[in-house]
Amino acid sequence: MPISEELLKILCCPLTKKPVKMLSADKLELLNSRIADGKISDKEGNILKESLTEGIITEDSQTIYRIDDNIPVMLAETGIPTDQIEGF
Repeated sequence: MPISEELLKILCCPLTKKPVKMLSADKLELLNSRIADGKISDKEGNILKESLTEGIITEDSQTIYRIDDNIPVMLAETGIPTDQIEGF
């Protein structure tokens, strides 16, 4: 079950307070291919080992947050900066 529109309307990046939107399927695929290559880290520098099944991205396309079991993980340190993904 996807995240409800009502929830998306109230969520924002914990650092920048920018609104978020669902991460598109093509960008999710690109992100997961980079994760599989071992080239993606979170804001703390931890290399990601698990792909995302869903994600949300800030409206300025700077940070991605994962969604686990329909729950957005909105912890600042777990955000994924998009500047490390060419073509984002």
